[in-house]
Amino acid sequence: MKCIQYPSGIKAVFFDFMGTCLDWYSGITAALPERLDENTKRSLAIAWREAFFADIHERFEQGLPVESFDTTNARQLDVVLKQHGITLSEMEKTQLVQAWHRMPAWEDVAEGLRDLKRRGLELFVLANGTTRLQLDLVRSSKLHEFNMLFSSELLGLAKPDPKFYTTALKLTGYRPEETAMVAAHAYDLQAAKKLGIRTVYISRWTEDTQVDLRQVYEDMDGFIGSVRGDKEKEDSQDIAMMRHLSVALGLERAKGI
Repeated sequence: MKCIQYPSGIKAVFFDFMGTCLDWYSGITAALPERLDENTKRSLAIAWREAFFADIHERFEQGLPVESFDTTNARQLDVVLKQHGITLSEMEKTQLVQAWHRMPAWEDVAEGLRDLKRRGLELFVLANGTTRLQLDLVRSSKLHEFNMLFSSELLGLAKPDPKFYTTALKLTGYRPEETAMVAAHAYDLQAAKKLGIRTVYISRWTEDTQVDLRQVYEDMDGFIGSVRGDKEKEDSQDIAMMRHLSVALGLERAKGI
C-alpha cells in the first residue's frame, strides 16, 4: 500500500462509483441468461464493460456531448453480442441494460465509508452517468454514506474533462488540496491529479485490465491493492480493501499494514 503523508489535511473525498465501489461484474453475470455458460458470461461481461469505456473515451476525444449511460450501454451491447455470435431478445437486452442500475457494493466499501464519516469527512460520488442511475445504485448497494451524488448528467460534463472536477470543487466549496479522488481507473485519477486533487487508486480485478499498475503506483499519491498486474479475482477481496482508506488518505499513521 502507498499512503499520502500524514497528516494530510483532507476534508472531503470524491469517489468514482461503478467498478470502484460497485461490483458490476457480479451484477451483470447474474443478469445474463442462464442458458449461457460461465465462460461466455465472463467474456461477454468484460467485453461489454471495455466497449463502454472505449465508446465514452472516443466521444470525449471528439468533443461530443454527454450521452445517457443507458444509451451507450445499449449500443455497445449490440456490438459485443454480434462479436460473440450471441442472439438475445429485445426484452433480454432491455433487462440487461437496466441491470446496471442494480449493483452490489464490493464487500470492503461500506466499512471504509463509515470509517471516513466517523472521522468527519464529507463524501461525494463523482462519476459519469445519470442522476437516476446513481440514485438507483445507492439504493441497490445500500451505500447511504454519501453527502451528494455528482453525475455527468447533473454537471453537463464528463470525465476526464478538467471542468468536471473543478465544477465539483466549486459546488462543494473545497480547495483541491483539501480533497482526494478515489477510483479504480487511472485515467480518472490522472485528470484529478493535474488539478491538485490528491489521488488514491483502488486496484480492482475488473478494472484497468490493460494498464501497467506499477506505473500507476508510481504516479498516484496513494495506492491500495495488488501491483503485480495479474488482476486475478481471488486477489481483490483480501488485498484491495477500502477499510485501509484512512491510512492511504493520510488521516492516520500506518501501523504495520
